[in-house]
Amino acid sequence: MATLILVRHGRSTSNASGTLAGRTPGVRLDDLGQRQAAKAGERLAPVRLAALVSSPLERCRQTAKAIVAARADATAETDAALSVVTDKAITECDYGEWQGRALKDLAKEPLWRTVQTQPSAAAFPGGESMLAMQARAVAAVRRHDAAVNESHGSEAVWVAVSHGDIIKSILADALGMHLDLFQRLHVDPASISVIRYTDSRPFVLATNTHDGDLGWLNPAPKKRGSRAAKSADAAVGGGAGPGR
Repeated sequence: MATLILVRHGRSTSNASGTLAGRTPGVRLDDLGQRQAAKAGERLAPVRLAALVSSPLERCRQTAKAIVAARADATAETDAALSVVTDKAITECDYGEWQGRALKDLAKEPLWRTVQTQPSAAAFPGGESMLAMQARAVAAVRRHDAAVNESHGSEAVWVAVSHGDIIKSILADALGMHLDLFQRLHVDPASISVIRYTDSRPFVLATNTHDGDLGWLNPAPKKRGSRAAKSADAAVGGGAGPGR
């Protein structure tokens, strides 16, 4: 199957002020968030991308546009004509009545402890449950991944730009972790994580990265007469890596 790059949006004005933005319209990247998004775009510029899918919320669309802009400016051979497709299935969790409130005040709510220790039991008043959030996000990325694989082949790489809790829930699923353990994962603004889905299992190739070359995600040139393909088996002993 194809390879999925998960990008969290850069820091937003809501992140900086300590409020839970949720789906509040008009929440944009702050100055630092714009720089973070530009850096993520620079890291992704050398990678040949088959698709770019974004949450419809503005902070994610801004981050996705920064990824496209970096590709247009890159000297490396990439698909600079990449366009952004939005999908509400990877939008932010519906936090209901918690939306727009200060995190320091939410931390005093009884539900806060449930969110921290047993998120599978957490349902936000007037919003959705965290289980429902994970189910629709995982279904969406697997659907897009299958479509990319069908259209572009198993060597293809694509990007989804989304939100912290969404990405953490997708990573937890790929790692075989119960949702109640997903708070052990950390996903910073504009960080990049990578998953490769296969018929046998997902492989988590990277989580919460901020720096480093991502060109190794491009498929290696095939040697003449070679029929080698990515294996769905795990390499005993750890394997030799991408060889770049």
